[in-house]
Amino acid sequence: MSFGYKVLGFGSGGVGSPFLVATGGTIATVCTNYKTHTFTGPGTFTVCSAGTCAANNLVSYMVVAGGGSGAEGCGGGGGAGGFREVKSPVDSYTASPLDGYATEGNRITVTGAGYPITVGGGGAGIPFSGPYQPGTTGSDSVFSTITSAGGGGGGGGPNAGPTVAGLAGGSGGGGQPGGPGGPVGAGGAGNTPPVSPSQGQSGGPGWGVGGPGNNGGGGGGAGATGGAGTAPTSQPAMGGGIGGDGVITSITASPVQRAGGGGGASSCGTSGCNEGAGGGGKAGYPGGAACAGTVNTGGGGGAGGAAPATTTGAGGSGIVVIRYKFQ
Repeated sequence: MSFGYKVLGFGSGGVGSPFLVATGGTIATVCTNYKTHTFTGPGTFTVCSAGTCAANNLVSYMVVAGGGSGAEGCGGGGGAGGFREVKSPVDSYTASPLDGYATEGNRITVTGAGYPITVGGGGAGIPFSGPYQPGTTGSDSVFSTITSAGGGGGGGGPNAGPTVAGLAGGSGGGGQPGGPGGPVGAGGAGNTPPVSPSQGQSGGPGWGVGGPGNNGGGGGGAGATGGAGTAPTSQPAMGGGIGGDGVITSITASPVQRAGGGGGASSCGTSGCNEGAGGGGKAGYPGGAACAGTVNTGGGGGAGGAAPATTTGAGGSGIVVIRYKFQ
């Protein structure tokens, strides 16, 4: 005579487990006891079963939007995409300074359901056409109730007309320089729309008095405002504003910096290393192409230099990472 019995599965992922079970994105096991689900495009984070321990259902996440592109004609650099993060109390990694756990509305406790994921694309680069057009704003990234705003495009170069300021966004674009008789543009506002903690910083203002040395401001980054355009004898990039730096998080198990702003361009000299750390793109220079923001960092694109410059730097695409304890 034999006696049957049922294993209830109080380990990883079984019926009655204290840990949640989920699918979606690119899944990796990190730091032994945690899983990450990384989305670099649209998808669904599907919770197959929630854990019996409520604390394990409050997930960690990072949501980064697409960066803005740089402007034409010595204009402003693109702002970084908005950066939002929460580290669960049961998690063990080192979060960025923007960890929003302290604000209750930022916390996401999942249930047995599907959560559509949106990953924002970077703003498109602007082909050189002469009117010195502003950059384009990046697209939002979304996970559940959390939206990170696309980075603002840079303000257009001298004589750009009404679009002189950098555009607002997760981080703001850099402002345009002053052309002959034209105004100097302010940097675009970051953290637009506002959330707490701030998802990004403002772009820097342009500089110029007409003639040589019209220098755009740097795009804002998640961790620092964009640098102001300066006189053409300054370095780097002969006066183009430096992009604001991004922030570092170890949510994927190793420290990575993301959401840096794009560099503002100068009308003289050669390209300098004026991108924001964390995926921002270098500005162009007369005859040299600007660089795009790095993909899946939300970095802002570099501004285009003076004629015969080519396309301005596109913004880098965003990324969404979800992390939780699975055993």
